[in-house]
Amino acid sequence: MMMSRRKSLLAAVSFAVLGLAACGKKEEAASAPSVPVSAAAPEALKVAFVYVGPVGDAGWTYAHDAARKQVEAQFGDKVKTTFVESVPESAADAERVFRDLAGQGNKLIFGTTFGYMEAMLKVAKDFPDVKFEHATGFKTAANLAQYDVRTYEGAYLAGVAAGKMSQSGKLGVVASVPIPEVLRNINAFTLGARSVNPNATTRVVWVNKWFDPGKEREAATTLIGQGVDVLMQNTDSAAVVQTAEEKGVLAFGWDSDMSKFGPKAHVAASSIDWNVYYGKRVAAVLDNKWQTGSTWWGLKEGMIDLKHYNATLPEDVKKLLEERRQGVIDGSRPIWKGPLKDNTGKEVLGKDVVADDKFLHEIKFYVEGVDGKVPG
Repeated sequence: MMMSRRKSLLAAVSFAVLGLAACGKKEEAASAPSVPVSAAAPEALKVAFVYVGPVGDAGWTYAHDAARKQVEAQFGDKVKTTFVESVPESAADAERVFRDLAGQGNKLIFGTTFGYMEAMLKVAKDFPDVKFEHATGFKTAANLAQYDVRTYEGAYLAGVAAGKMSQSGKLGVVASVPIPEVLRNINAFTLGARSVNPNATTRVVWVNKWFDPGKEREAATTLIGQGVDVLMQNTDSAAVVQTAEEKGVLAFGWDSDMSKFGPKAHVAASSIDWNVYYGKRVAAVLDNKWQTGSTWWGLKEGMIDLKHYNATLPEDVKKLLEERRQGVIDGSRPIWKGPLKDNTGKEVLGKDVVADDKFLHEIKFYVEGVDGKVPG
């Protein structure tokens, strides 16, 4: 059936109206101002720290974690940090933790003890887009850097103070594990003491762990029983300082201020500021300027110092410490200068020879003044 003229006219009018409406919408759409799309905020850099001991409130791990918090404060929402504490140095345990952290999207991972080295090397190969940083070791890779602090410089200054403060000339060190790092510290402590008291001697008790308050306390008690009146440690808890306070002898905090654990005993602390390094390395990743390599910083860079002096420390000792500190920094008073002998009488550095870093990294002996033998 054919459509009537009226219906045809109505249809034509309807189509025309619809067409005009559509055109109007198109014109409105074309003329409407565009709404800018805000750029998505850059994703925070995920940074992880792996600790050999508990964070606690003093010592090696505590100092690392204090620096982690400084990184957060310095970079704000540009970074997101996390940490895993009390991770054993066994290869299986360490590898599992590093692999898990890399799998969680962390792009910068710090391993903070010597025993993590091989595990980090292995995991780094499987995660080439992740930057790994290993403390106190000696191996590197394309995406694995190595860093350390010259703890022996703090130990040397502690030795200078110990040599001045000791009444008996008998000093003691509670030591962790017999690697060059720890032997350097024992030797530097002894060299510092003998530079002001040539008759000073150092006795060492090894606990073969980095953190074990019970064994550290036992070792300190043993040394005090042998007549030692000033203690240093290369272990992570405050047990040595606590024991010194209880027994009425002197001690030095290690890696951080430990004065609250022994207000009378605590002479000073060899304290590390890890953020001197961590801040620069995080910034390098954020700026796409990170490179592998080895770093070994100390007094000169502000990464370590002897501070947190006891209020009773004599002014002449403070003055001497400042002179020796400056001498180490400017090279006018090097710690390791020949003639230098080990405790068997063998010359290890010739007259006027100043040790280089290769020599320091390979130390496996006690210097004159340290009693006993290095454990095999």
